Amino acid sequence: MVRDASFRDADPRPIALRAEDAEDLRIMSALVQDAVLTGADIRHDARQRRLALLINRFRWEDADQARAEGRPFERVRALLVVNDVLGLQSDGIARDEATVLELLALEWLPGADGTGRLSLSFAGDGTLMAEVECINLDLRDMTRPYVAPSGRAPAHPD
Repeated sequence: MVRDASFRDADPRPIALRAEDAEDLRIMSALVQDAVLTGADIRHDARQRRLALLINRFRWEDADQARAEGRPFERVRALLVVNDVLGLQSDGIARDEATVLELLALEWLPGADGTGRLSLSFAGDGTLMAEVECINLDLRDMTRPYVAPSGRAPAHPD
């Protein structure tokens, strides 16, 4: 019988991070790389100027330790929130339950006076482009880790 992993099984503890500059964003991008979600897990609230994605995040921060210990790789449900969103464009992203997306990267495209565009790139050439007032993102793990259904770490051929 395979049991679910728990926060007690690994260090560090659940992630709760904020990105406020380009370096923070690079770190956050690495942590959400290969996150899986459905199109229905994306919510844009124009009134609140917020874009939220409920993701199944691969726990990259634990992958080396899991490999060394011979234990299963883990994922965790997490909430990625982009704040101060002035506008949102979508290309190739259907926002329904049937559409499964894999988040590949977050990229900052600076504009004037601290504003810019935040690109969220997905496998299969899908993109969300958020026009933002500034870099202001939050990432928070919401559940206990669970064994990655595939049983392996995502791979990126060179």
